[in-house]
This record gives sequence, structure tokens and C-alpha cells, in this order.
Amino acid sequence: MAEQFEEALVKDIYSKNVENSGNLIKSTDIEIKGLVKITLEEDELDGIKIFLKKDANDAVKEIKFVCSCGLSKSIILDYSD
Repeated sequence: MAEQFEEALVKDIYSKNVENSGNLIKSTDIEIKGLVKITLEEDELDGIKIFLKKDANDAVKEIKFVCSCGLSKSIILDYSD
């Protein structure tokens, strides 16, 4: 039963610096960086959503805080020496 609730791995992409691409990103303008897991946690009292981006080994790579007002802040973790 525990297998039913495993987090799905999704492709993590990097968008190259493209001038005024708008809402359209061409496949030639991106590169796939790897696979990640995305987890959502929500604080009901303060209206803050926390997105955790993890790699395939469950190491947290990015923490994003999103307020109910629409503002967001991100913390990117780099484990390299």
C-alpha cells in the first residue's frame, strides 16, 4: 500500500536566457537538468504554501514560500563544496 503514495519524479528544466520569450518557450531554448520531486505543504493559519523541490535521492534543492497575497521567496540549496 505504501507504493501507492510515492512521490512522482518530474523533469527539471532550465530555460536559457531568451529575450522576451513571453509565455512560449521553445524546446531549443531549454535543457533538461534531471529529475525532481515536488512536495506541497500548507499552513492553514497564515495562508502560506511551502513547495519543496527534491532530487531523486530526496535531498532538498529548493524551498519556495508562497503567501496567499501572491508574493513568494525562494531558498536554493547548493550542496557542492
